[in-house]
Amino acid sequence: QVQLVESGGGLVQAGGSLRLSCAASGGGFSTYAMGWFRQASGKEREFVAAISRSGSPTRYADSVKGRFTISRDNAKNTVYLHMNSLKPEDTAVYYCAKKYSPSDPNVYIRDHSYEYWGQGTQVTVSS
Repeated sequence: QVQLVESGGGLVQAGGSLRLSCAASGGGFSTYAMGWFRQASGKEREFVAAISRSGSPTRYADSVKGRFTISRDNAKNTVYLHMNSLKPEDTAVYYCAKKYSPSDPNVYIRDHSYEYWGQGTQVTVSS
């Protein structure tokens, strides 16, 4: 059974940092491209960052570029989102997702490209 479990969310002051983790089960982690999305209250889900199955390339939303870093450890079946210089507008539920991508090096920024989703972790940034 494919499962994605996010962790690492919480309450942080503006300017602070958090590291989100997403642990995957179900096998074949290195054949999946991964992505992070977020959904703020009352808003649509939006793309945050994506990483190819090998770890390069990566892609970021303009709103987080230079502040967030996505990475993965295929040996640990885990993808990370390092978030620095957090702003109140980063407050949202953050979701990780995976897309089966066994033979291409692509990253995917559209949520409908992804097949599996985690349950989400809340990030709240206070001003």
